[in-house]
Amino acid sequence: MIFKRKIYEKLLEWKNLNGREALLIEGARRVGKSTIVQEFAKNEYESFILIDFARISNEVKDYFTRFSNNLDTLFMLLQNIYGVELKERKSLIIFDEVQRFPAARELVKYLVADGRYDYIETGSLISIKENVKDIVIPSEERAIKMYPMDFEEFCIAMGDKPLTIYIQDCFLKNIPLERGLHEKAMQLLREYMLVGGMPQVVSIYIESHKNFGEADRIKRNILNLYREDIMKINARYRSRVIALYDILPALLSKHEKRVVFGNIINGSFAEQYAETFFWLTDSMIVNECRKTDDPNIAPALNASETYIKCYMCDTGLLLSHAFNENEIMENEVYKQILMDKLSLNEGMLYENLIAQMLTANGHKLYFYTHYNEEKHRNDMEIDFLLSNNSKLKYKMFPIEVKSGKRYTTKSLSRFKEVYGKRIGNCYIIHPKNLSVKDDIICIPPYMTGLL
Repeated sequence: MIFKRKIYEKLLEWKNLNGREALLIEGARRVGKSTIVQEFAKNEYESFILIDFARISNEVKDYFTRFSNNLDTLFMLLQNIYGVELKERKSLIIFDEVQRFPAARELVKYLVADGRYDYIETGSLISIKENVKDIVIPSEERAIKMYPMDFEEFCIAMGDKPLTIYIQDCFLKNIPLERGLHEKAMQLLREYMLVGGMPQVVSIYIESHKNFGEADRIKRNILNLYREDIMKINARYRSRVIALYDILPALLSKHEKRVVFGNIINGSFAEQYAETFFWLTDSMIVNECRKTDDPNIAPALNASETYIKCYMCDTGLLLSHAFNENEIMENEVYKQILMDKLSLNEGMLYENLIAQMLTANGHKLYFYTHYNEEKHRNDMEIDFLLSNNSKLKYKMFPIEVKSGKRYTTKSLSRFKEVYGKRIGNCYIIHPKNLSVKDDIICIPPYMTGLL
């Protein structure tokens, strides 16, 4: 099943460069990189060759080193092996799973300079960074990130594109949705939270007439793939990656949600986990959220190295990671969440969902807490802090996530008092319809991707 993906527009923009750069699409396993590139190749080129470096023979790999200085011979061999006629400036060559064969990535510099064809590389960063130590990364390579399907893409896949247009219109006008449509949007959002945005999972969910059990089976296959990939990495830090990967649901179910290194492996500390976070973040299995120490300054300039939250790249995967199969089925977890009746872990799922939606919209994630020495507790806790990234007119946009319909705004109000001059808009993301209270914009979670 082929879904409409927003990244297609970025591919069209790149194609208009007329071969001046190769394109590298980075993303976690199973987010749909290969599928969208093949669809793009079929629609936008007269012919294409897809070279899957996870499957090709050593003989074909050898061509890329033996004939790196003889591109005429290389192209002739590829055309004959794949039975495809390449046409100058009208054909695309795809390097799929390029992380498996870094020599091909290094050759991109010369392929782009040759100028005959266009080149797209796809790969999960699970191995890309580890496999580039001895090669020159081509400067003629543009990189873009691909994420799981966002909520808008999910709605379109479910046949509800008009609803997404209506949601955008209400957001821009700062008005609530009609009550019935708000309830419909929240129902779809709960489905999205349960199923997630992995295209293969969404596909089986639709084809099985919304069978959560079938969707859960595919999600567990993907989680197993991630675990298998972790077992292939450098043994020096493999055990720490596995340990952090395994306790992600437990971390997110706690109030603070941040990683306490000593709780992962007894006696461990932050410096030991530098490569662990580097690997998990670059593999895009997790969305990293760092504490900003001074909200008066752009978050990226003062992000903490030791106060970190890790959200799973896909909330549907997180749900399957958090519960075993028997727990999900025996306790009817899917049904309870769908009917908005599950209180256990609901905050964990909601906050992870918001992190996922913000990341897919291009935001780097930061949070802020302030410890009050007199009260011996945090008196300000901001779940997410977005920035306009301006150096001259810096503004920040604090966000609090509320999974329940009853809540207080003390923390956000206190934050407004202290940092008011730097604040653009304040947001609360809650299950209720859009409203504005005391200059705080309260939006339903399905509008998060529009921030």
